[in-house]
Amino acid sequence: MAKKTVLKLMRSLQLACKVRRRKRYSSYQGEQGVVAPNLLKRQFESDAPNQKWVTDVTEFSVGDSKLYLSPVMDLFDRQIISYSLGASPNLELTNSSLRGALAMLGDGQKPLVHSDQGFQYQHTSWRLLLTNAGAIQSMSRKANCYDNAVMENFFGHLKEELYHRVRFINAAALTAALHQYIHWYNHERISMRLNGLSPVQYRAAASAA
Repeated sequence: MAKKTVLKLMRSLQLACKVRRRKRYSSYQGEQGVVAPNLLKRQFESDAPNQKWVTDVTEFSVGDSKLYLSPVMDLFDRQIISYSLGASPNLELTNSSLRGALAMLGDGQKPLVHSDQGFQYQHTSWRLLLTNAGAIQSMSRKANCYDNAVMENFFGHLKEELYHRVRFINAAALTAALHQYIHWYNHERISMRLNGLSPVQYRAAASAA
């Protein structure tokens, strides 16, 4: 359906999109390790899987508890290829999602892996995982969220479509909802950028071509 048709219907039904709330969590704690150069340079397009990945951590509040999500996205089809959830934004949270993504690499695939300058990504353990896989590290410039805009956009959609619309009773309920959302996002949520297909559908079509 054309965007103008959707807009016309929304106006007739008096529907309006909410403005997304700004991200509050920041993993930046100064230079505590090695800061990699910005090799991605906002080149968010990729013509094949496992060439360019982006990652970040976002925070959710559930009552007095916190829940953190660490996804890895492939810029080829914007699919979340791996993610981890935890009560702390620690090294294991980010490293486990990276290990899951690296396990999917085929022979000779050495992706560029882009993040912000969070302490997790400056740490030796993160850099060692990348080095052992032959992957290349890239980081956004300090305090420049636009250098990782695609991941920021994903977080914005996730929180507007799921988190801000439901009051979760506890972290377990939110965890279950996030698993469902990411599966839906990958398998069913269509994108005009992907010719009206979901990320999984787009990748399958590209493989069959």
